[in-house]
Amino acid sequence: MIETGALAKQAGGSAVVTYGESVVLVTACVSETARPGIDFLPLVVDYVEKTFAVGKIPGGFFKREGRLSEFEILTSRMIDRPIRPLFPKGFTNEIQVIATVLSADKENDTAVLAMIGASTALSLSEIPFEGPIAGARVGRIDGELVFNPRIPDLARSDLNIFVAGSRDAILMVEGEASEVSEEEVLDAILFAHRSLAPVLELQETMTRERGKPKLAFEKKMLGEEDLRKIAEVAERDLVAAYGILGKQERRKRVEEIAEAARNVFSEEERLEKANLIAGAFRDIEKKIVRGKILSERRRIDGRGLEDVRSITSQVRVLPRTHGSAIFTRGETQVLVTSTLGTSQDEQRIDSILGDSTKAFMLHYNFPPFSVGEVKMLRAPARREVGHGALAERAVSKVLPDELEFPYTIRIVSEVLESNGSSSMATVCGASLSLMDAGVPTKGSVSGIAMGLIKEGDRVAVLSDILGDEDHLGDMDFKVAGTGKGVTAIQMDIKIGGVSREIMLSALRQAREGRLFILDRMNAVLDKPRPELSPYAPRIYVMHVKPDKIREIIGPGGKVIRGIQEQTGVKIDIEDDGTVKIAAVDAESAKAAITIIEGIVQVAEVGKVYEGKVRRIMEFGAFVELFPGTDGLLHISQISRNRVRAVSDIYKEGDEVTVRVLEIDRDGKIRLTHKEFEKEGENPGTEAADDAGPTGGESGAKRPEKRTGGGDRGDRDRERGGRRQGRR
Repeated sequence: MIETGALAKQAGGSAVVTYGESVVLVTACVSETARPGIDFLPLVVDYVEKTFAVGKIPGGFFKREGRLSEFEILTSRMIDRPIRPLFPKGFTNEIQVIATVLSADKENDTAVLAMIGASTALSLSEIPFEGPIAGARVGRIDGELVFNPRIPDLARSDLNIFVAGSRDAILMVEGEASEVSEEEVLDAILFAHRSLAPVLELQETMTRERGKPKLAFEKKMLGEEDLRKIAEVAERDLVAAYGILGKQERRKRVEEIAEAARNVFSEEERLEKANLIAGAFRDIEKKIVRGKILSERRRIDGRGLEDVRSITSQVRVLPRTHGSAIFTRGETQVLVTSTLGTSQDEQRIDSILGDSTKAFMLHYNFPPFSVGEVKMLRAPARREVGHGALAERAVSKVLPDELEFPYTIRIVSEVLESNGSSSMATVCGASLSLMDAGVPTKGSVSGIAMGLIKEGDRVAVLSDILGDEDHLGDMDFKVAGTGKGVTAIQMDIKIGGVSREIMLSALRQAREGRLFILDRMNAVLDKPRPELSPYAPRIYVMHVKPDKIREIIGPGGKVIRGIQEQTGVKIDIEDDGTVKIAAVDAESAKAAITIIEGIVQVAEVGKVYEGKVRRIMEFGAFVELFPGTDGLLHISQISRNRVRAVSDIYKEGDEVTVRVLEIDRDGKIRLTHKEFEKEGENPGTEAADDAGPTGGESGAKRPEKRTGGGDRGDRDRERGGRRQGRR
């Protein structure tokens, strides 16, 4: 359900989108005047989750929402990408779209509602927007494609793809798959696009009935004479410049030509028409590059349409990292490292879906020197977060199961050079660095960026695009996967009319490119190393009964801290009784395991133990079977002969072999030593026949009850019985 006119009425446009019990408010506002001195669209999209939407108070000291989470940033980007091309070129008024999650039922995807709401709010507002568009998520559960599946059901889906589109075009695709074939991925994308029609129709009806008149906007253009002057100076030289293979040399020459084009105007004209001159120059660049590709089937760097740039790879390039790799493709180069940790290193995530942990992280960094620029180093921008998330999805599909490999894994990609698709280079480098670290991945993963040039019926699909081909082309299509199928996909299409045949051709061509890259990677390292890095922790897993966890931890964590200090290991304990022990060497881990086994083990009837005498009483001795568990060795069970006094036989600290006779309902343990007695072992005993009837199992008669000390002995015996069992 989409509503308008009740909430946020002062916004340029507003929409409330409801599905199930999930509710998202989306607003769109525009500044009254254009922002001077810029040649780009100043659009900002923010998707914000409020914790009250799930009846929750935020954590932390301030108890209010902080900066956007990674999921909020990724959703904001996902809304921004399909709507950005739908504003008029040259429109520079500031636009802000805010999607606020007001209610979340944890079953229906609020990102889908935010996408629909953004389009509706823009369509209803005065902002010139060439919509509407809609978004949907598609999954495949038990072999059947499902439109907007419930969030819990996505865990059973072998693909998860978000699609945004208008009536006649797919505009954006973002998703992942479990090594699914290209044809099946395309079928899912087209299925989602077909399913958008009812939502688009609803938006069109609302816009006709409630939409505001659009702002008058007339794109400014240079006159014919000005365009002719620029073309005379620039065209011939640009043709030659785009024959230069090196990126930096080419860009330097192009900038010299651009400066010459600006200089044909007076200083006053340059100031007044700066953006128009720059736009006209870019149009000439676009015409030259695209025309060469379509007519000559040759690209900027001289490659054919399907050619992949030269590839070199290195592994184990850093001596102390757990895994490292350098992947170079043409003028794009990344240094990728893998670090292994324990569950204590997992990322804790607090979201409206609940608290969770994340054991696999991929962080992508794009320093300014990678493109020869000088900029301040700041926190990762939305682009870096998005590229890292794409590579993370691609690689995550080949990671081993947590039970098989209980490590936290962090991958860091440092882009050292960039000229096209550093995110896909990150996928390749990440796969190599994981195998270099000895992580038992299910296979190698590679990625490639595809491009498209389309003018009328002339179409060229480009493999492994350069940065300039991305800027001047009609599509940026990134595909990552193994030799079996696709693991991640991202697509932004800037034009309509991209048919199923064109998209399928691009996917198949991408597969050929991926396999070519995989061959080059496998020539360097084709499987995980058999052993982990010597600097990586070794994690050993054992399982205990959940009711034993508190005994391992001890009061205030005293016991577990003591084990860690004594052995030098790190211990993580989960609620189900899984104990993970991380150590730098096997001996430390073995020592910790032995201690824990001693704490959690349970005495068994009939089992023999080498115990240690801990206390001596008149009626017997308490023997420690293992740390934390004592049993009573009654005086009658010490010897086959009559024992005059326990202290005649044992002293505290003596070692004694015993067998468990009985464990009663209260957990009290009775022991015997008789069968292990050696001839002449117990000098403080008398033959049973000489001693007369003794009662008990030995036939000895119970002594008569005495006063004074005898009463105290009975009391001690009673207390001792209560104390036996676990300490």
